[in-house]
Amino acid sequence: MLYKKFGKTGVNLSILGFGCMRLPIINGNPGMIDIEKAEEMLKYAIDNGVNYIDTAYPYHSEKFMQKGMSEVFVGNFLSKGYRNKVHLATKLPSWLINSREDMDKYLNEQLERLKTDHIDFYLVHALKTDFWNKLQSLGICQFLDSAIADGRIKYAGFSFHDELGLFKKIVDSYNWSFCQIQYNYMDENYQAGLEGLRYAHERGLGVVIMEPLKGGMLTNKLPDEINSVLNKNGVKRQAADIALRYLWSRQEIGVVLSGMSAMQHVVDNVESASKAAEGSFSKNDIEIISEIRNIFKTRLKVECTACQYCMPCPNGVNIPGVFQLYNTAFIYNNIEGIKMQYNGFLPPECHASKCVKCGKCETACPQKIKIIKTLEEVVKTFGS
Repeated sequence: MLYKKFGKTGVNLSILGFGCMRLPIINGNPGMIDIEKAEEMLKYAIDNGVNYIDTAYPYHSEKFMQKGMSEVFVGNFLSKGYRNKVHLATKLPSWLINSREDMDKYLNEQLERLKTDHIDFYLVHALKTDFWNKLQSLGICQFLDSAIADGRIKYAGFSFHDELGLFKKIVDSYNWSFCQIQYNYMDENYQAGLEGLRYAHERGLGVVIMEPLKGGMLTNKLPDEINSVLNKNGVKRQAADIALRYLWSRQEIGVVLSGMSAMQHVVDNVESASKAAEGSFSKNDIEIISEIRNIFKTRLKVECTACQYCMPCPNGVNIPGVFQLYNTAFIYNNIEGIKMQYNGFLPPECHASKCVKCGKCETACPQKIKIIKTLEEVVKTFGS
């Protein structure tokens, strides 16, 4: 296993982190972790050098974004002699915070669930504009200061799901030690993106990467053209391996989290991490990533650049957001999975079905996209 000093903390962390969001489950029930299989996976990872374990309050919950079983599982496992071998990360459930007292309440509950007296890396979870504004007004910065001072947490960070401008604002608003962003070779301009990655790194923050395989979309159901590129010149390459090593080739990245759900994932990822020394990502690797990226882009359904000229929609439709999900569904051949995201994460008042065909957006669109017709196609694909 290879290690890196993690930003201003100076802590040596394994470049591969174990994300405990997609552990093996029983009978398709996310709240029923297969303890035997999951413990075997974590043991293998730690015994082979992984020292960053990431969980969160809602992971492995039966009801969306409610209290889950991941923290309990992790706490029970680590209490069997593994706690002092790892750096433990978990997250404050931002959406459940309605008072300053709630912050202490949830942190203290998490300490109990994790069977520990401190969290090494504590993140404010899933920050976006409304969560951040509310948390600031309730005293999140003072809470983090007090939790560090009394030893309940060592380092404070945040995970992020919004636009670049907000990301920079949050980075500059507190003396964070680290942050966690979504980043992979297809998401260089998504949310915080490459610019945000560099911005955080330049300010001394350690950076943890989530969704390095885009929830499996960079490895599952790949079209034949991409498999041909992966097997170019008679060399068999694993899609996950090249995607992970692409990330480890960036000096700004500290830890790459993988939400592993099977033992083979752990074995393969640990092996990939052992091959990711500085300078090991070759020119040929870069060319292969470029070819794969271009193939994915040919599967775009709508040439939206998210320039925002069509916004605001008079009736509230989030046109760029809708188109981004619509494109993702077809680029990665994952209509059902993205349909769940569309209906689970995008507020109903922002859905394509709210379009009243006023035409204001089409007049403003510099790409001359037939927005009204495309929104109708989105409704056919994702439902109303």
